Amino acid sequence: MGFLVRAATTADVRGIRELVEPLVQRRILLGKELVVLFGAVQEFVVAVDDVTGELVGCGALHVFWEDLGEVRTLAVADSRLQSGVGHALLDVIEQRARDLGLRRLFCLTFETGFFGRHGYTGIGDDVIDRDVYAELVRSPDEGVAEFLDLARVKPNTLGNTRMLKVLTA
Repeated sequence: MGFLVRAATTADVRGIRELVEPLVQRRILLGKELVVLFGAVQEFVVAVDDVTGELVGCGALHVFWEDLGEVRTLAVADSRLQSGVGHALLDVIEQRARDLGLRRLFCLTFETGFFGRHGYTGIGDDVIDRDVYAELVRSPDEGVAEFLDLARVKPNTLGNTRMLKVLTA
């Protein structure tokens, strides 16, 4: 069973929510309101079954700063785990990041083995300089707060690992 990875459209948003919801219920991903997903649709890529057109995976790239972005909401349908969907989605997201001029990608994940196989490593606190930190801390975005490891997001991120990858050309 093959699949195709492409940019998401507004017609995919409800399917993205349906795909992500079981992972939200299992506390693997943070939930997002439908209005937030529609507002971020341009950040998403989706994997669709090349025969049925069924949505079988999704993921998003969110830009934090001139050289830094986040892999968000990477999810694969249970029926497609271990089939290469997640790898293909991440490859496309990483290429989009390179195309935008990003040099580093962050993720907050329970799937450390998966991201580790793609070159992501655990990070501490010294990832950005003080001036960039001072700018990022002003962001209302919860993903930025997670990246900065701010205390106000810790109840939502317990057990997750903060990981980073330096992208090559």
